[in-house]
Amino acid sequence: MRAAALQYVRKVSGFRTPAAHNAEAFDRAVDVIAKATEELLAHLEVRGRAK
Repeated sequence: MRAAALQYVRKVSGFRTPAAHNAEAFDRAVDVIAKATEELLAHLEVRGRAK
């Protein structure tokens, strides 16, 4: 999840590696997006699949 979140943040920010003054915001965004993705996948239900 983290790798996908990192790729997303890089894409939308336009930075492969943020400047030092943006590193905290960049890393926080990666963490938040990774957590949101994990939560989404944990709560999705696939029809036709036994629970």
